[in-house]
Amino acid sequence: MPKCADPDRTALDLLDARLEALWDGRGLPLPQGSAFLVVEGEREAEGVGGEGELFRWALDRLRRTPCEPQDDFVRQVGSLLGEFRRRRSPWNAAALRLLDDTYTFAATGPRRHENWAYDVHAVLHRTVPDPRGWVRLDWDRTNTARHTVPAYPFDPPGASEIPDRLYPLDPEAAVAALAIMAEEWQSEQAPVRSRPDRDAVLADARILLDRYGPTARYWTNATAAAGDPAPDFLTAGLQGTKSHGFLTSEYLNGLDLFEDLGLIAVAEEEVGVFWSFGAY
Repeated sequence: MPKCADPDRTALDLLDARLEALWDGRGLPLPQGSAFLVVEGEREAEGVGGEGELFRWALDRLRRTPCEPQDDFVRQVGSLLGEFRRRRSPWNAAALRLLDDTYTFAATGPRRHENWAYDVHAVLHRTVPDPRGWVRLDWDRTNTARHTVPAYPFDPPGASEIPDRLYPLDPEAAVAALAIMAEEWQSEQAPVRSRPDRDAVLADARILLDRYGPTARYWTNATAAAGDPAPDFLTAGLQGTKSHGFLTSEYLNGLDLFEDLGLIAVAEEEVGVFWSFGAY
């Protein structure tokens, strides 16, 4: 018997998608200004239970946001979307604290295959949603480069070949690999190993990986893990990490992609994909 949809989750997912569309400009111009959004949102709010307070808070903020000038409206919607996502779950908040200021990709998809590489392939191609409706960090979600390379900035191999470019990681090494994705590939003045908030950065990385449970397995494209499942990513830092590339070699929209670090978490029901990109 199929599970009934969670009305709280459905309403929050719809609101998240609507705010993101407005932020991207896909929801503009508004048919009847903010009033239209409020009327439609109030319809969705019917039946919302425990998460109704968050839903109504975001809807009220949107209602009080002037639609003009449009640039200001889009900027304020982006700010609202970030705060809405942070309040929605501790996992969202940790993801935004850790990775939102660097060129990264962070997404989770359902585990549907015995060979998890097929599920990772689907996440890289953005063909599956997050099973819990949580935040997905994707700078290139609306990039016109995807008209040429659909998985941009990725150009991953076929699913059957993905494991050939990966090495297993111990859980603590996976935490460190994810933590250094908070660094920049070029001109990083404060690597994680020397930051005063080093422990907080590592704690956020642990929050993200805890989602996948104590039996999760981890994989990376970093060549340092070829002979050792516990390389010292913190000491090396992002700039000292070499990897098998999963990126396109196409030069699109004035951007050249030159380095990357990936981390894959494989659980019984989900696969998580975290990636950092070097570009200029």
